[in-house]
Amino acid sequence: MDFGTTLIFSILFGSIGMGYFAYGKKQQAMVPLIAGIVLCIFPYFVSSLYLMVLVGVVLTVLPWVI
Repeated sequence: MDFGTTLIFSILFGSIGMGYFAYGKKQQAMVPLIAGIVLCIFPYFVSSLYLMVLVGVVLTVLPWVI
């Protein structure tokens, strides 16, 4: 896959994770806090673009569902 696209999605999910982390820390809510930490870390370990997008979308929606 294209390195630029992977980098853009990594930055996108990392910034969403930072927002969830800050919200979870301020509100003392565990689900957004943990989802934010995982969203910031998981792009380092996933090399497939499609898997990265799938996991990122699931983790982004997860705090809204729970």
